[in-house]
Formats: sequence, structure tokens, C-alpha cells
Amino acid sequence: MDIYKINDIAELIEGNSYVGRGIVLGKSADGTKAVSAYFIMGRSANSRNRVFTERDGVLFTEPFDASKVEDPSLIIYAALREYENKLIVTNGDQTDTIYEYLKNGKCFKCALATREFEPDGPNFTPRISGMITFEDGDFTYEMSILKSADAEGSACNRYTFSFSALPGLGHFIHTYVCDGNPIPTFQGEPERVAIPDCIDCFTDKLWNALDADNKISLYVRYTDLATGTSESRLINKNQ
Repeated sequence: MDIYKINDIAELIEGNSYVGRGIVLGKSADGTKAVSAYFIMGRSANSRNRVFTERDGVLFTEPFDASKVEDPSLIIYAALREYENKLIVTNGDQTDTIYEYLKNGKCFKCALATREFEPDGPNFTPRISGMITFEDGDFTYEMSILKSADAEGSACNRYTFSFSALPGLGHFIHTYVCDGNPIPTFQGEPERVAIPDCIDCFTDKLWNALDADNKISLYVRYTDLATGTSESRLINKNQ
């Protein structure tokens, strides 16, 4: 087993009908850009009734058809936002928890110690989070998953991972292993994946690999380390 293998992200996703929501953080192959990506999938009509919108650099999930919203509590949130030299991306309203903790001089891990998995038994969907910290022309990044400790949801286990940014390498964490009833949650460390220089290539690869029936939206951002400027790509199945 090659523990340093860098996977093609499409090969990790293709043929898997439901990996849930996913976060990718890493560095472009030429070492000049920080890369972040977030996607959502859905099986229910309520989950599928969503789009991504970007306003003033903040990425939101919003209803596609507001008249059909059944329960907004777990599906409508700010998924990506910035605070000073940090970029936060998560699969829920813990984005705002992290943001508020940073504003008060506290840390990513401290913020997530106050949160737990989603209250959607029997699945108990994990909360996944990531944060890039830019400093001295480079960056580091952290990822987290908050998971139920057992099938009853009686306690929360919290896992935090810290990474150095290496050219061409990213890490991929998602909520589920595959479809099921209940849906099995992600296991182990974030998966090592290749990050290309081309934002369109990476966006297309991710979007095309996701299950056609269950994919909903994808957002990819490349941030230039020299200038701090970024470009993004946003795809919504509901156009």
C-alpha cells in the first residue's frame, strides 16, 4: 500500500451514487494557487431544491424554488466565507460559528468543539469543515469532521487534521462513504487527491464525476498566492 499515493479525484467518485457533500483543499501543481472546492448532493426533493449563489465573496446555499422548501434548517447556510487571512468552507451553519470564533481571537478547532453532527437520525450526517490560512506568500490548511460516536447519536467524536500545502496535492473529505440506509459516514483521514493548475479542468473533472441524478451544485475557487486575487467557477444543476 502506497500511503503517499495521490489519487485522481474522479476515480474516487465515479460510480458512487452518493458521497454526500464534499470539500477539497490544496495547492495547484505549479505551486502558485490555493485551491478550494465544495459540492452538494441530495436524494430528497427538499435537498435537491437548492442552488449556490455568491455575493460579496460569500458562497450561500439557497432554495431554487422557495415555495417548495420543507425544512430550511440544515440545507440553507453560508458555505464559504473569509475572515482576514483565512478562508472557511463547511457543509453547514458551522461556517458562521468558525467565523465568529475567529473574530473573537479563537481558533478553528475551538469553534468546532462547540458543535456536533447534524440531528438527522438515523443518518447523523457529519459536519465537515475546512480552513485555509494565508501567510507569508503561502498557506496551511485544516480540515475537520464531527461524527456520531454510535448508531444512536449519543455522543460526538471530533477529528481535526492539519496540512502543509504541497504543489499538486489536495485533500478531500466528504460526508458519506456511499449510499445506504442509514448512510455510512466517511471513514479515516481526508483522501489525497491531485490538484491541477487549470481551474476549468478541475471543475469539469469534479462535476462530471458526481452522480448525475444526485449532484446539485459545485463551487471551485483558485486564489493566487502572489496577488491574493481569486477566480471561481460555480455550477448549479438547477439553472
